[in-house]
Amino acid sequence: MSKRVLTARTLTTESGAPVADNQNSATAGVGGPLLLQDQHLLEKLARFNRERIPERVVHARGSGAYGYFEVTDDVTGFTYADFLNTVGKRTEVFLRFSTVADNLGGADAVRDPRGFALKFYTEEGNYDLVGNNTPVFFIKDPIKFPDFIHSQKRDPFTGKQEPDNVWDFWAHAPEATHQITWLMGDRGIPASYRHMNGYGSHTYQWTNAEGEAFFVKYHFKTNQGIRSLSTEQAQETAGKDPNSHQTDLLQAIERGVNPSWTLYVQLMPAAEAADYRFNPFDLTKVWPHRDYPLQRVGRLVLDRNPDNVFAEVEQAAFSPNNFVPGIGPSPDKMLQGRLFAYADAHRYRLGVNHTQLAVNAPRATVANNYGRDGFMASGGQGRHAKNYEPNSYDGPAETGRPLSAPLAIDGHTGTHEAPLHTKDDHFFQAGELYRLMSAEEQSRLIANIAGGLSQVSRDDVIEKNLAHFQAADPEYGRRVEEAVRALRED
Repeated sequence: MSKRVLTARTLTTESGAPVADNQNSATAGVGGPLLLQDQHLLEKLARFNRERIPERVVHARGSGAYGYFEVTDDVTGFTYADFLNTVGKRTEVFLRFSTVADNLGGADAVRDPRGFALKFYTEEGNYDLVGNNTPVFFIKDPIKFPDFIHSQKRDPFTGKQEPDNVWDFWAHAPEATHQITWLMGDRGIPASYRHMNGYGSHTYQWTNAEGEAFFVKYHFKTNQGIRSLSTEQAQETAGKDPNSHQTDLLQAIERGVNPSWTLYVQLMPAAEAADYRFNPFDLTKVWPHRDYPLQRVGRLVLDRNPDNVFAEVEQAAFSPNNFVPGIGPSPDKMLQGRLFAYADAHRYRLGVNHTQLAVNAPRATVANNYGRDGFMASGGQGRHAKNYEPNSYDGPAETGRPLSAPLAIDGHTGTHEAPLHTKDDHFFQAGELYRLMSAEEQSRLIANIAGGLSQVSRDDVIEKNLAHFQAADPEYGRRVEEAVRALRED
């Protein structure tokens, strides 16, 4: 038999053997039953059965793209992070956008926060900045997060999202009033991923070369301008193309219309945090810009689509505990909880070696540690490399230099509520946001809230939510109450 040379066009099994027939399964005679010895058939079916990994519990529906971040302004007085140390310096990035509550097959054009997860491939390791398109969130303590998400996801009995569950949780979480006002407002349904802002949302810490600490909030302002959809426009868009945001992002970059954002930060000297009028570590609150003005840092540009959505978007893993020297955490309770939860979610979904996948691996440096083995381990580090530290074989060693300044702590352990600052209540900033809106924006906000709240079956749940809007602003509460009553009387 003549020797057959495999070429790039030769179909092979996963072990590299050529496939003779990819159209017909092997059978016991013509028309007979299939044969267990058909390795190609069994491999194809077994692999097909395993093509789907568990979807993310939240942020399942996502899109992503590669690009770069370029420093435009000197911030070395606030952080010694290497990728921010020189004006003009560029760092490769990967950005994943997502909706939060729906499943992988959900529509893009829905009223929901949008994830804005950014991976910087820096020369000192990967830095993950995990945020949303809103500067605040519904809750401020991670112990409530599973309950919150359960209330927003599909009901165990009906199998669909239930207004009773959504609004019942919010009735018992008055701190959500600020984020509800954001979500139900005009920016609640972005027209595309390109036409929305991104926020770090949490409070982080920057440390400069002298060891001075600053608390920081990130603001990525879209250079395409804010564009949003009304509820009616979103319903039409979702019906025509459930993948509308994915389609828009993909096609824009393919045309060379590369979306960009300008990064600004708010910086608070660490010593000012204790006496600030709002708790600066409360994820349900913002720092007003008149207190801490925006300072420009750089420009984020997306210019390359992934070659494979599953490998590079679905398997992309972000964790806010991936810091680099000069950047660290704050006492933000939600951030502290996510430092564990995000990485643990990826260990469950993708395995303990998910950081070795191409989209997650460092690009401007190499990972060099003593982690070994586990599911899908891609190999060792040589026959003479040791898997313990310290050792006498010139293995990787610690630097002795913390990534950021230490956080001060005081008091006794326990399940404490966050300390109250002078303006710390659940409603003040929600009222401020309402009063900032134009009359037309306020009317749309009222209609959006009433549309959902009027579907709740229990009067006491409705009354509890109405009390929150009343506490934020008396006119706000009255108008929501009137709109809900009108819809329930129809």
